[in-house]
Amino acid sequence: MRARLLAASLAVLLAGACSATSGKVPERALVPKDDTGTVAENDRPGTADWRVRRTGAEHEIEGFADRVSVLPGENFRLFVSTTTARFSAQAFRMGWYGGKKAREVWHSEETAGVRQPTPKIDPRTRTVTAPWKPSLTVDTAHWPAGAYLIRLTAASGAQRYVPVTVRSKDTEGRVVVLNATTTWQAYNAWGGYSLYKGPSGGDGDRASGVSFDRPYDANGAGKFLTYEQSAIALAERLGVPLAYATDNDLHARAGLLDKARGLLTLGHDEYWSTAMRDHATKARDHGVNIAFLGANAVNRHIRFAGTRLGPDRLVICYKDAATDPVARTNPKESTQDWRLPPHPRPESDLIGIQYVCFPAEGAFTVLRPDFWMFRGTGVRAGTRFPGLVGPEADALNPLGPTPRPIEIVARSPMTCGNRPDVSHASYYTVPSGAGVVATGTMRWVCGLRGAACGHGVTDAARAFVAASTETLVRAMAVGPLGRAHPVHDNLKDVRDSRAG
Repeated sequence: MRARLLAASLAVLLAGACSATSGKVPERALVPKDDTGTVAENDRPGTADWRVRRTGAEHEIEGFADRVSVLPGENFRLFVSTTTARFSAQAFRMGWYGGKKAREVWHSEETAGVRQPTPKIDPRTRTVTAPWKPSLTVDTAHWPAGAYLIRLTAASGAQRYVPVTVRSKDTEGRVVVLNATTTWQAYNAWGGYSLYKGPSGGDGDRASGVSFDRPYDANGAGKFLTYEQSAIALAERLGVPLAYATDNDLHARAGLLDKARGLLTLGHDEYWSTAMRDHATKARDHGVNIAFLGANAVNRHIRFAGTRLGPDRLVICYKDAATDPVARTNPKESTQDWRLPPHPRPESDLIGIQYVCFPAEGAFTVLRPDFWMFRGTGVRAGTRFPGLVGPEADALNPLGPTPRPIEIVARSPMTCGNRPDVSHASYYTVPSGAGVVATGTMRWVCGLRGAACGHGVTDAARAFVAASTETLVRAMAVGPLGRAHPVHDNLKDVRDSRAG
């Protein structure tokens, strides 16, 4: 029976209609419709040809923008380097678009290509920057807010992406989709250095600061495509009022979430500044729902600094208080894991659970089948979705802080390296009525691709994740989750190595 219900849910999802879950949600009819926003935008014809077909040689074509995000109508500059004589650029807004997932909103004329200078590397921090001259100025007039990929195409046919977010002017009454730009940059090894490794291949010569003044490595948008694009397509298909912003915006704009309905962080949003965390916590305490559709979020504490191209374009993270000079002068801003000294503030205080494992492998295992987010999916206590937990996972923090009341809705046995462990998914509420959902696995968004996600993830898992996420996003758009969905606290009943 469960398999038939999940298969039915998948069939409905693929047809672009409402999932089986939706009919079970009492406030479904109350969900505000964004009839002049995402609905109208996604009714426009999509563009099937938006993917990078061939990246070519390492430096055949690559580029970056001088703005992480812009308001609609603002300009940004593209800095492009190519080994070919000419190149062109196309801008694609990412969404649903009848299943095509993108719409072309702009393209350039063919432009003369130049091979730009080699990277500069700061010997103190190993920060890589590209000292390039601008190639194009892009006017975003008439571009709707959203997540964009600029596809660069060399005369040879080689292609790479440049991600840019057109942020929303207003977030009131909307669910804010947050692009995890600081995490994208932390893992970016373009020029030989990231926050994880240097030319040695290990962490002994890693960078302690990474700059947005350089291209992203590989195809230019790997983290976005893996951990965000599928969730954005689903959210846009629902037609609820959405807004778009980046980690950089959450840091810089104290009022970003004022009067928003929710904040949606996606598969991997690991690097947070003090301001980011303070702004999210304040929003929660004023009734803004938060969903963490991943794992390992808010794990690394960072600082921002400016570069020659503007403010907040340098992400600083020493990962070790012993090497961060600020640890002695301003310990609250030292850049190690949030939970570590000199001023420990475990991320479980915001998320409910926290990062516990890499590499993690396990089956997402339902503990509370009557949890409101799972209604209509046909799951039972103990229903398992193989491969859906990993490669990083969260669990209860046995030493706290753990918000109360909290409901553990999934308890998933997993292997952590070579040892057995457990992952959790959770839901808690605060006095403002806001609810916070955490899936506890980095593969939640990947799971929306079903078998295409790999790792043993099935199409049954796709149906479950899609239906559950649809229910969540619709409910977040209505208002504070706790008003319609009170928590059934079961912390004392969870008995495992993490709960104590």
